[in-house]
Amino acid sequence: MKQLRPAVLAGIFVVAGVLSWAGARLWNAYGTLPGVPLAAPVVLGAIAVVLLATALSLRSRLKAQRERRPGAKGVEPLMAARAVVFGQASALVAALVAGMYGGVGVFLLMDSLDVPARRDQTWYAGFAVLAGAAVIAAALFLEHILKLPEDDDTTPHAPSRA
Repeated sequence: MKQLRPAVLAGIFVVAGVLSWAGARLWNAYGTLPGVPLAAPVVLGAIAVVLLATALSLRSRLKAQRERRPGAKGVEPLMAARAVVFGQASALVAALVAGMYGGVGVFLLMDSLDVPARRDQTWYAGFAVLAGAAVIAAALFLEHILKLPEDDDTTPHAPSRA
């Protein structure tokens, strides 16, 4: 499994933000722009907390296993793989969603902060971007925790002759 690269996540964030900003401008020109839900930053924050709790739990279990503590509960490889996949998927979706809310937030910030409802929507969009960044950070931390050590053996093995 390949490790996530922050540049890819930043690219997704920027492309989604630009497309969302353009879409918000177009949508606002033809009618009313849909609002940013208050639940967006809450849900993203909850996902970040779950990812961080998973990473901290697995880190302590791996540390206990490495130190060979009696009664230490190890980490099953399949569970670790599932956690990494969950983290990577969460990071990709969070980059997309944060970019979308970031684009809408920039549009609202530039367009009309004098309307109280739009000002609140701008705050919600900003908090959604911050919560999306927290999801990405927690997912990268989880991925770092579960990264397998590199193989230090660099000597080539000669085939044995029988």
